[in-house]
Amino acid sequence: AEALGRLAAGLAHEIKNPLSTMAINLALLEEDCGRGEQGEPSARDKRVLKRVHTLQREIKRLETIVEDFLRYARGGSVDRAPADLVQTIREVLDFVELEDTRQGIRHHVDLPAGLPLVMLDTGAFKQALLNLCVNARQAMPDGGELIVRAVRTGQQVEISVTDTGVGMDPDAVERCFEVYYSTKKGGTGLGLSTTRRIVEQH
Repeated sequence: AEALGRLAAGLAHEIKNPLSTMAINLALLEEDCGRGEQGEPSARDKRVLKRVHTLQREIKRLETIVEDFLRYARGGSVDRAPADLVQTIREVLDFVELEDTRQGIRHHVDLPAGLPLVMLDTGAFKQALLNLCVNARQAMPDGGELIVRAVRTGQQVEISVTDTGVGMDPDAVERCFEVYYSTKKGGTGLGLSTTRRIVEQH
């Protein structure tokens, strides 16, 4: 696993460098085309700008793929320490709330008060929860509700993330944790497999 992590980091570095060069040059090209001789871009420049924006979107998508791959390949074990679970959950929800609100998604949060500290790798846990929240958003393109609940049962806490979205067909349910399996356009198929591994490592 350690050797795979080093290999992944090297590969990611080699891919990121040319992507960065392309992004810089596209930004310069965008600037040149956007000026125009009379302040307005010509019809030709507008066509070029459209292609530039397409390439910029694809570069961002490649960067996301590389980051997801790197995060998954690093794997390793979690580094747990006492943490405030409720505060950690709230920080993730605060992070996604603005974009969710724009998409017509309402948050319903039910978190117990006075919960003892729990053993968490806070960074890894936030990534797992964020993956679930992003998945929920993608399942609710026309808006809906995101319900996040934590329930204490004895010495354990169960966290549930529920959305009112489109759901998954039986085949997707069977395969959703497979590495690189995705039903989404542009999806890397690493989000849920990474989330599952983080939960299991805890």
